[in-house]
Amino acid sequence: MGAMKPWHWIVVLVVVLLVFGGNKLPELAGSIGKSMKVFKKEVKELREDEDAPAAQAPAQIQPQQGTYYTQPTQPGQAAPQVGPQDGAAPQA
Repeated sequence: MGAMKPWHWIVVLVVVLLVFGGNKLPELAGSIGKSMKVFKKEVKELREDEDAPAAQAPAQIQPQQGTYYTQPTQPGQAAPQVGPQDGAAPQA
């Protein structure tokens, strides 16, 4: 169950040749090569995107003044019940 030996690769190549045929192999190899090129390009762009925000200083978000919950705006809604403010969990 270790690494594949050289004769394993030969068997795999023969099976691939039988399944796809000799004419399709160059097309298959070309499309795989193009796919790998696109994949590498996308990975590179993702890494650049991840590095860009780290270079910028994080913006500090200030809370807006006067944004408090007042009353429901639609009929049928109920205001949430305010529990004890001491931080203790309510007992059942």
